[in-house]
Order: sequence, then structure tokens, then C-alpha cells
Amino acid sequence: MTSINNKYHKYLICFAFISIMTFSYGQRDTERFRMQFALGVNNPIDNGENDGYFSKTLNLPTVNLGFQYMFKPNLGAKLDFGFNRSKNADGSEEFKLNYSRVNAQIVYDFTDVLNFLPEPMSIQAHAGPGMSFTKPLGNDSENKYTYLNVLLGLELQYKVSRTLSILGDFGYAKALSSKDKYDIEIDGFSFNGDLVYATFGLSVAISGCRYCN
Repeated sequence: MTSINNKYHKYLICFAFISIMTFSYGQRDTERFRMQFALGVNNPIDNGENDGYFSKTLNLPTVNLGFQYMFKPNLGAKLDFGFNRSKNADGSEEFKLNYSRVNAQIVYDFTDVLNFLPEPMSIQAHAGPGMSFTKPLGNDSENKYTYLNVLLGLELQYKVSRTLSILGDFGYAKALSSKDKYDIEIDGFSFNGDLVYATFGLSVAISGCRYCN
């Protein structure tokens, strides 16, 4: 069985520190500060072993909440949290899974490179390290994992006003975890793999619009 290692505590403290610093700095200069909220679907990807458990291709819900700060018109950073629920597909052993993550990411806006995009549209790439937290529901609820991930994503925004944009986001969270898992025969279902998600939502400039796209 796997438990939360002490080394993970250091990463959690770092993420908490980054979060506090982001909020503090954002309060002083909120004209570059955005809040993002999106809903969508997800697909958890296991390590490929045929253990009798596999999820639906599209699972509901995915809920993402992020805070983004742009240092320059095309370069910024964001801290975001994601919650994902998935369940077994037809033909699989029955299970439900909660997958949560938190990631600190670099954001790069390369709209200027794509001159063919309509003026209200912008496109951003985002990537960065994070932590994943998985917990099955029901009888397997003790089969938890906490592990590192690296997230890569692409976000398309359509500007509705100077402060409000509609966004679509596609991301892949790659697990940096051991292949060792709970024993299925003894402990039941567990998950420490990757996650793909697609969401739609809103991006709101909290105050001002110095670098609104």
C-alpha cells in the first residue's frame, strides 16, 4: 500500500506559499489579475494494465478554478485547482473516483504569432508542475494517492468585453508516480495515472484591464 510521503509535504507548503504571494501581489496591482472558472469533461488514463477497471471516455464533472497574473502582455503565471469525478464504463468493475490537482504554471500568449485569428480571439499555452490527489469512493475509499504531475494545456479565449472573456481549455496532466499500486485482489480499485480534460468557462479581469486580450 502507498501513503503520503513526507517529501510531499514540502511541495504542499511551496504551493501554499505561491498562492499567498499571488494573492498579496494581486491586491496591489489587480489590473493584470484575472480569475478563471470553467466546467467540462475528463478522461483518467491508467498505466495500461488490464486490471478489469476502466472509466468512461467522457466523465462529468470537471471543475477548474484559476488565478492568473500577466507580467507582460504575452507572459504570465497562474495557480489553478481542478476537481474531476469519473466512474466505470460498461464492462468494467464498478468504481467511482475523485481526482483533484493543484498546479503552478507559466502562461504564454502567442496570439501575435497567429495573425489569422480574429481580433477578439487569443490563444495561450500553459504548463507547470503540480500535485495530484486521488481517492476512490465507496469500499475502496482508503486507497488514496498523492503524487507529482506536470500539466500541459492550450487555452482559447474570445473577448466579450474589456474585462470578460469566454474560454475553452484543453489540458493533459502527466503523472510522475510509481507504477506500484494497491493490490487489486486484496485492496480493490486505486488510481495513480494521467488525466485529460476539456473545459469551457469565463475569464474575468478583477480590476482594470492593462493587459486584457
